[in-house]
Amino acid sequence: MQVKTNFHQSFEKEPHRDRTKKIIAEHPEVRELIGKNPFTIIALLFMVASMVFISYLLRDSAWWVILLVAYFVGAFFNHSLFVMIHECTHNLLFKKKGPNILAGIVANFPHVLPSSVLFMRYHIKHHSFQGIYELDGDIPNVWEGRLINNSTIGKAFWLLMYPIFQIFRTFRLKEIKPIDGWVVLNWTLQFAFDVAIIVFFGWSSFFFLFASFFFSVGLHPLGARWIQEHYLTIDENQETYSYYGPLNKVAFNVGYHNEHHDFPSVPWNRLPLVKKTAPSYYDSLHSHTSWTMLFFRFLFDKKLSIFDRTIRQDRGKVALTDQSIPDVEIFEKHREEVEA
Repeated sequence: MQVKTNFHQSFEKEPHRDRTKKIIAEHPEVRELIGKNPFTIIALLFMVASMVFISYLLRDSAWWVILLVAYFVGAFFNHSLFVMIHECTHNLLFKKKGPNILAGIVANFPHVLPSSVLFMRYHIKHHSFQGIYELDGDIPNVWEGRLINNSTIGKAFWLLMYPIFQIFRTFRLKEIKPIDGWVVLNWTLQFAFDVAIIVFFGWSSFFFLFASFFFSVGLHPLGARWIQEHYLTIDENQETYSYYGPLNKVAFNVGYHNEHHDFPSVPWNRLPLVKKTAPSYYDSLHSHTSWTMLFFRFLFDKKLSIFDRTIRQDRGKVALTDQSIPDVEIFEKHREEVEA
């Protein structure tokens, strides 16, 4: 079997804008699903409070008990809080941007590491420039692909350390302001929360939150979400996949990823209605029904590699000329031939 050495290169535009236009033209009623869901703040605060309470209960527990609770309970709460931050990123709780940013900062508390404000900026770029290597932080670094590729042990390590790999991607990205008042506020409040947990509950409680954070985005069936969304697991011509399994019930429908990319202004509770409104557009796409099955398939299937992602060079009206993408000269030549 030939080992991949590069990402899949597409010479087509990202698929979501065109599909959105077609769906709106055929089903104009889908516009009624666009809006805010201020009641999301109730779920957000409940999950933050729950994580704090569980950390308190575990303050005197053995390390193995803490790890078990983190894996089977804390990871699910923390994963859902990532979804809350995602909702705040798209301003889907409140009308004004400021309250959404503040809500995202609060949702960030149990994650131990400050990330919500910068995630908001990187994620918006991901939507605007899907597959553009210099702007889309969801695309792995080339060195990630070369280091891990299709190795089972490597992929397990990659999932376990996924938050760390994400941090390294930020150094590659362009056109993003790295620090401002909101970032400073995020860091200040986060570290104040961390110190309070350690001072009042102890290091065991902090360890629970820390372990829950890493499990929620890494070596856990929930970590398959990152594979499900944009990895070319079924068809190299389809770069975005939805998940329609039971864990959507506790993950606030985050699996409806094609629907979200097509209509990012629709809140989590209405995403299934997007699919129901335009079934012909979504039933014809490949999708996943089990994060657990995908998790193990990604680990053990040698055909699946970190390089199984789609990149493109055309960002729309402004073309990128950076030479950091491997084989960029061949890519540009092929694109010119296609355009001609």
